[in-house]
Amino acid sequence: MTVARTPTAAARRAARGDAVRVAARAGFVGRGVLYLLIGVLAVRIGLTGARDQADRGGALAEVASAPLGAVLLWALGAALAGMSLWRLSEALFGAAGPKGDSKGKRLMAGVRFAFYGITSFLVLSFAAGYRGSGAGETDRQSQDITGRLLGLPGGPWWTGAVSVAVLGAGLWIGGRAALRKYREHLTWSRLSHRQRRFMDVTGVAGGVGRGLVIAAVGFFGVKAALAFDPAEAKGMDDTIRSFAHTPAGPWLLIAVAAGLVLFGVFSFGQAAWRKV
Repeated sequence: MTVARTPTAAARRAARGDAVRVAARAGFVGRGVLYLLIGVLAVRIGLTGARDQADRGGALAEVASAPLGAVLLWALGAALAGMSLWRLSEALFGAAGPKGDSKGKRLMAGVRFAFYGITSFLVLSFAAGYRGSGAGETDRQSQDITGRLLGLPGGPWWTGAVSVAVLGAGLWIGGRAALRKYREHLTWSRLSHRQRRFMDVTGVAGGVGRGLVIAAVGFFGVKAALAFDPAEAKGMDDTIRSFAHTPAGPWLLIAVAAGLVLFGVFSFGQAAWRKV
């Protein structure tokens, strides 16, 4: 009995060890860099109408153009791989905090593990010279995936169901940010008044901005399902640009973009004060 349980116990200790904690904090930094750059590109689009691509590929292109860009790209990919590793540990052994071992929490951790694993792979592929994950790729991927779903038997229903789930996830993310649910995952009692205010400002504004973008992606997916037209689907860049075509004009785009910048800054705060 003891021998059989030893490998699992060792894996659990490793999952809760310092190496995984460092990987998680590096992952928050990597996520913050991506959102910060995407937000800055989106602000530039809103203010000047620039042709920059406000998505992951556009952010990676900005990193690549910087001094030591190649090194930074590899570091960013490794950091996101650290985030994926931490989420995997949560999926297998439970997360820190109340109800961290619940099936729902572990399932969500598994989804995040897959998401950050794919993101890390795409960043590392970009660093290795493959530009298929470059600027504007999220728009192409969104339309390609939507087209494949629409081509399945009952395609519009499948597309609609997935899109509604994405829309709901965006509203859920924005709602939790507005309700300050992120405090549950922070070492809140140890933070100073200034640190708490910093996390509230960036957490609420950043989370709502991020949630709006994700919800809008889902909304355009629903439109594609209803029209049976994959061209109606949008990735992050086209979705962000669509905010400029609302009655609020480019100012809504700029407000959402500022939210993405703040979410990037919020991620840096999580790197320091998140319970992991």
